[in-house]
This record gives sequence, structure tokens and C-alpha cells, in this order.
Amino acid sequence: MNPQTTRRPLRGALAIYGARSARQHIARTAAIARQLDQIAPSTAEVRIVPVTIDDQPRTRAVLLNDLIQPVSAGHDARAAAARLLRHMFPRADWSAPQRYNVHTGHLTPDAPAVPTALGIDTAEAAR
Repeated sequence: MNPQTTRRPLRGALAIYGARSARQHIARTAAIARQLDQIAPSTAEVRIVPVTIDDQPRTRAVLLNDLIQPVSAGHDARAAAARLLRHMFPRADWSAPQRYNVHTGHLTPDAPAVPTALGIDTAEAAR
């Protein structure tokens, strides 16, 4: 009886898969950037926050430029940007605040943070 052996994946196949996923990420990032530029020019970051108003769950979006200043966009533009990101990232946790960076194409949780200059972000300082 032969013992069961597992084969490791071929390095060439892993390289092809990695290159394919990188090309898809670049294409998706470029498509989102083009559409956000049509919605509100000079948008560099989108922050989406779920809120509850009059017992109704809603979503608020803020469009920011490269200087982290709000882009002058109407309600329809902000709603369109939020719909676009929800469509492009369907598996994201939209019940928590999210931050999308147009330049990198990464959607990350937007957790509040303490500025590092205050020096209170370490566990020892909190005690």
C-alpha cells in the first residue's frame, strides 16, 4: 500500500494566478477611478459610514480630494459613489465604516484612530 502524498502547487501556476489577479486589480482600480472622476472630479478618497436616522438605516458618503478636503459634490454624486463602491465590492462589510483610496484601489475599514503624535496609542500608555 502506498502512503498518500500531497503535491505542492506548481510555482509557474501560482505565478500565472498572481499575475492574473494583479491585472484584474489594476483594471478594476482604473475603472472605479474613471467612474468616480465622472461623478465628482478630483476625488481621491471615499469614506462611507452607515448611520441611523429616524430608526431608518442609511449610508452617508464623503468624497475627499488629495488634500483630505471635502469635494464639493451634491447628494446625488455622493449616493452614486456609494452605490458604485457597493457594486464593485459586494462582499465588504457595509455595516461598518469603510474607506476607499482611489490611487491604491484598496477598501479598508475606517476605524477611528488616535494621532501618533499624542503618544497614547500604545498599551503601556493606556494603563
